[in-house]
Amino acid sequence: MVRFDSGAGNAGHAYKRPSLVTLADRVEEPRKFMQVLVGPRQVGKTTLVSQLVDGLPADQYFVSELSADGVIASDWLDQAWQSARAGLKLSGLPSGLLCVDEVQKVKGWAEITKRNWDADTRAGLPLKVLLTGSSRLLLQEGLSESLMGRFELHHLGHWSYTEMRDGFGFTPEQFAWFGGYPGAAALINDETRFKDYVVSSIIEASLNQDIFMLSRIDKPALLRQLFDLGLAHSGQIVSLNKMLGQLVDAGNTTTLSRYLQLVDQAGLLAGLNKHSTHALATRASSPKFQVHNMALFSAVRHETFTDAQADTAFWGRVVENAVGAQLINQVRTNPTSRLGYWREGNDEVDFVLQHKGVTVGIEVKSSHGRARGIAAFNENFPDAKTLVIDNAGLSWQTFLATPLDDVVDAVSEANHA
Repeated sequence: MVRFDSGAGNAGHAYKRPSLVTLADRVEEPRKFMQVLVGPRQVGKTTLVSQLVDGLPADQYFVSELSADGVIASDWLDQAWQSARAGLKLSGLPSGLLCVDEVQKVKGWAEITKRNWDADTRAGLPLKVLLTGSSRLLLQEGLSESLMGRFELHHLGHWSYTEMRDGFGFTPEQFAWFGGYPGAAALINDETRFKDYVVSSIIEASLNQDIFMLSRIDKPALLRQLFDLGLAHSGQIVSLNKMLGQLVDAGNTTTLSRYLQLVDQAGLLAGLNKHSTHALATRASSPKFQVHNMALFSAVRHETFTDAQADTAFWGRVVENAVGAQLINQVRTNPTSRLGYWREGNDEVDFVLQHKGVTVGIEVKSSHGRARGIAAFNENFPDAKTLVIDNAGLSWQTFLATPLDDVVDAVSEANHA
């Protein structure tokens, strides 16, 4: 049985995310399913796999770790699989593990994987498989088309506040501005360097390698403009029809919606839908832009951490976005959960969370005053619960440090009191 120390209080590779235990348990089981690990760039997928491999007993597992990043040859994956089979047989060990990183970059990877996996199943070969990739959309397309019933999917999301606190000593305020990329954590005392790293190693790499090169984009300049505009207006509701007038060669709202879906699937920027009991109204609503990671928000702005905190109104926007980023990343790990917003006329609620069968309207307030949108939301959705995050009750710092299940349970109990 593999066991992992949490590594709390240590920076870098020493910190072990909770997902590691789940993945290790799956790998230890008798061969039944492939394990597929997906997540945005720079969230630690490769590190997690290395930690997993390091924790496996050397006298029980033959391991082959490979990366498809930069692969051109179409037969590369077949050859990698054949080498892993040969290595397992020659090792004399009872089990093997083939790990392939960025597998979606291999042309026809899903069909190749299916053919080799099924051949090993028929032969009774104890070669387990772990696939990872940063393009969730392309991975899921291949999985749904060719590999149904043969895999288990694990989503490794952006680092939460508690992970950045335990792994790198972040304060809530630092997390709200610098976000949750472990590779950028050591750079926060040099903000110019921090922002350059986020832009070049995360934003540009995600757009150029995970979207432009791997998806059909008829208007790449339009997608770029949409993404830049979304980052600039994160936390705001923007009509796609109105946006068309600000974009060059804009096409139509269908194109914009698809491009927004792509940057969302890449773990960069989401377009939250309006909460409604009518599905058509939800689909037709204007999106509320929301970054997945606050590093993306701060990297494209001229303000520094000190500047942001000194500007009360702007810091309020930072806090709201940090709450939204935390929510969207927790929701993405639960396929039955949803996150949206609500607005009717001048009444608005920042976020509407649907989780564990409970609907919660959430208002984030950084200053004193009545959250009038909550009252209107209650009138429209009397069965829903409400939560105001402010300094008078549940602070945003406490919210960031509290698991979502615990928040929803507490809100449900408070609303019944």
